[in-house]
Amino acid sequence: MNVLVVGGAGYIGSHMVKYLGNQGCSVTVLDNLSSGHRDAVLCGELLVGDLADCDFLDQVFEKQSFDVVMHFASSIMVGESVVKPSLYYRNNVTHTQNLLDAMVKYDVQHFIFSSTAAIFGEPEYTPIDELHPKCPMNPYGRSKWMVEQILEDYDRAYGLKSICLRYFNAAGADPECELGERHDPETHLIPLVLQAASGKRDAITVFGRDYDTEDGTCIRDYIHVNDLCSAHWLAIQSLKSRGESQRFNLGNGNGFSVQQLIDVCREVTGKDIQVIDGERREGDPAALVADASRAQLELGWTPKFDDLSAIVSHAWAWESKDCGHVG
Repeated sequence: MNVLVVGGAGYIGSHMVKYLGNQGCSVTVLDNLSSGHRDAVLCGELLVGDLADCDFLDQVFEKQSFDVVMHFASSIMVGESVVKPSLYYRNNVTHTQNLLDAMVKYDVQHFIFSSTAAIFGEPEYTPIDELHPKCPMNPYGRSKWMVEQILEDYDRAYGLKSICLRYFNAAGADPECELGERHDPETHLIPLVLQAASGKRDAITVFGRDYDTEDGTCIRDYIHVNDLCSAHWLAIQSLKSRGESQRFNLGNGNGFSVQQLIDVCREVTGKDIQVIDGERREGDPAALVADASRAQLELGWTPKFDDLSAIVSHAWAWESKDCGHVG
């Protein structure tokens, strides 16, 4: 099977490329390396280019035929999206449409889209299932929801079949310690806490201890990056066998508070992690937990790493390793 992985040099994309390689797929990675890393592409062919360049996309699709396209190349920082909405609508929506138009032009009919729980906005209930109202609170979430709606229209008009996978909190690292999170700047909570443990930062800030939760801190659903990859692989199988567009929430269904996460990080690392208490951040819901029963029922997906200690342990092994990173 020939797979085009757009954004395959980034965090989740690079793990997916390795997973596909282990499945015996022929992998082509398209990445502009604006936030990805050349050395994170462990198999397949890397094509350096941008979705803004339609002539480049023509060259990619003329060169070979793809069975499926997977799209991980999006801007992902919620705060940045508020102050730079133009960037997010251009990169996440307009450039994605360029990719979809190229697929239609070259008759590639299967598309896997990296979506997000941010499309739901402030939750009306938890755990959050696929039927939950879609009320994104920021340009990042709105850009992802726009693409999901575009995909519905492209299915009706052009027969392009897609599966949108809505991640909750992607976390962890490759169990073999070949890959991990390398964001710059880092915004994800687990690597931030572990950087405080390793001495790369002085402390971790807890934003609010007055939420309506057991210990007053926010609750989130952490899903191991390798479990995300297995869900993507099953989504490919579903597209090829059923030929239907579908939407799935991906999470463990277990919520852990910020304080619980810090406690687990202390236990795993053996370090006394310094904590600073800060004010609530605007737009942070008290709890975000997924109902992933549809993915489990229809895709046959079961998370392997549903224990927070395992997720943190893999992330800590990556944080502790001297990888000699070259961007």
